[in-house]
Amino acid sequence: MIKIPAIIFVLVFSCTLIQAQESSTTRIPLIGEQAPGFSAESTLGPITFPDNNNSKWTILFSHPADFTAVCSSEILELAAMQSDFEKLNSRLMIISTDAVSSHIEWVKSLEAIKYKNRDPLKIRFPLISDKSLDVSRKYGMIHPNSSETKDVRGVFIIDPDNKIEAIFFYPMNIGRNIEEIKRTLVALQTALKYNVLTPANWQPGQDVMIQSPQTATEADKMIEKNNPELYKLNWYMWFKKL
Repeated sequence: MIKIPAIIFVLVFSCTLIQAQESSTTRIPLIGEQAPGFSAESTLGPITFPDNNNSKWTILFSHPADFTAVCSSEILELAAMQSDFEKLNSRLMIISTDAVSSHIEWVKSLEAIKYKNRDPLKIRFPLISDKSLDVSRKYGMIHPNSSETKDVRGVFIIDPDNKIEAIFFYPMNIGRNIEEIKRTLVALQTALKYNVLTPANWQPGQDVMIQSPQTATEADKMIEKNNPELYKLNWYMWFKKL
């Protein structure tokens, strides 16, 4: 017969194991949820997110490791467009799983590269160290059926209220389209400012959409108002001229 203390030990061990497995499970924070906070070291010093100066949009990029080819090309493209993002009241934050000392050497190397016939650029945004993978786990970037870090290839667009507005994930071998991320940011800001929608392939300056009427009868009433800013392709597809 198994003695009672042995049974208790097995139960306690099992519960501890389950708790450990649950704590290691990651979950991607979803659109509309609050972005997880964190504190870490970076190439520009200590970083706390969110902070008291969080009146800007934040675009959080993550990389599996320093000195990787695809990620290096992405950071160089971000450096080329960093003024554009600043003008859009946003800040760039890069998370990589290596140490700050490695980040610093990576930045120095990148700042010496003449990429796409552009002069070398100064990288003004921080590269944050996530050597413990704490931030990566908070943002659901460690996937259980893959390696520890190769899935750390996410992008989160976070509004000034620290709410997640858009999420992108990419495999290691496919470079991110920085222009598309910028376009998404502009679309989000436009939708918020004017209470509108943006159609497929929308570009800044193009006409936007509005919430469609629920029925053809409601659409007829909108037509009667004769608003010169509005036009329709069908009763369920209404556009607005900005």
